[in-house]
Amino acid sequence: MNDAKRIRIAGRAVAVRGNDVDTDRIMPARFLKCITFEGLGAHVFEDDRRLLGQSGQTHPLDDPKRQDAQILLVNKNFGCGSSREHAPRGLRSWNRGIRAIVGESFAEIFFGNATACGMPCLTAGEAGIRAAFSACQADPQLVFTVDLESMTLSFGGQSIPLEMPEGPRRQLLEGCWDATIELLQSEAEVRRKAESLRYFRNWARL
Repeated sequence: MNDAKRIRIAGRAVAVRGNDVDTDRIMPARFLKCITFEGLGAHVFEDDRRLLGQSGQTHPLDDPKRQDAQILLVNKNFGCGSSREHAPRGLRSWNRGIRAIVGESFAEIFFGNATACGMPCLTAGEAGIRAAFSACQADPQLVFTVDLESMTLSFGGQSIPLEMPEGPRRQLLEGCWDATIELLQSEAEVRRKAESLRYFRNWARL
């Protein structure tokens, strides 16, 4: 089986409540100076976590019971703000790695950046998200299953419908979401096409 395929993703969940959670909160701007995405996971929601800690509260990502969570539950317009790819990349590498996000809605660029790193973003209705949040809060050990074939989120005997545009869904199901790998695998075709274009012929011989 192609390891890049995203068909069913099962794991414990962590919920970050609030609408309009922007990319500056997910990954503060001072961490955008990195050359690679390595190590970004440690800085996800860093300022939110620090401020809550200073006030004696605990951010969900600092909850010891949530450290192996792989499914993130969110509300409306998650990932709004700047287009920084570092935000989904950081989530993807946090602890065991967030492998899927389920929320009420997502900012378009964040959705695209998340898909580009193999992390599905799926939407559910407000009532479904509320039920998922409640179940997650009640039992940190509860396993949630995101199924991209049946388009459902299952947990604790419940199942709620999910939505996702068909194009990205097919990419994830078929394992062709990584544009770089797709390009490298089609190198011969790319070179043939470049050779046929007068303004690219010298490049094609490099």
